[in-house]
Amino acid sequence: MPTSAAILDIDGTLVDSNYHHSVAWYRALRQHGRVLPLFEIHRHIGLGGDQMVAALTDEAFDAEQGDAVRAAESALFQQLMPELEPLEGARRLVEDLKERGLTVVLASSAKAAELEHYLDLLDVRELADDWTSAGDVEATKPEPDLVEAALEKAGTREAVMIGDTPWDCEAAGRAGISTYTVMTGGFSDEELREAGAVDVYRTVPEAISALDRILG
Repeated sequence: MPTSAAILDIDGTLVDSNYHHSVAWYRALRQHGRVLPLFEIHRHIGLGGDQMVAALTDEAFDAEQGDAVRAAESALFQQLMPELEPLEGARRLVEDLKERGLTVVLASSAKAAELEHYLDLLDVRELADDWTSAGDVEATKPEPDLVEAALEKAGTREAVMIGDTPWDCEAAGRAGISTYTVMTGGFSDEELREAGAVDVYRTVPEAISALDRILG
């Protein structure tokens, strides 16, 4: 069946935010007595925020201070949000997909305020068909809930996902759709392919040039 919808991740795929998230998690954990190397934190970016503290520390620390760390990370990331910029080609990717007749759904588990900022930053409110937020999911990536919610909004399962992290690939795979990835989130070609990416592109413009292949 021909591809009729594209599910687009936002953080790290359309907006250059993964390293800002890493810094926010670093500062939040440091405020609560845990100092971790930034590279280790970055390896987990894309994993659901509700899972980050346990993944980076342990279940006991998460039970004791996880909620406080998550609240601190949210506040710290909001302070960094004015520094965020769209990645080169982000809006053009949405435009090109729409010109090809596809339904485009932006897939994010961001909180409402963050999502609103992203939509304004990308200038896609009148362009994308729909988008998801934290309120649309019960379980975060790598669980498939976010992708399933996006597919429901798209009204079809004949879709592909474009993302930037191994967690995107795993979530999409569990939902039964293929993922193509860009390296703008800071993960390597090898990591992304190992997680299930069909193909990997260095930048968003490279992905745009490969849309004929991506869409079959």
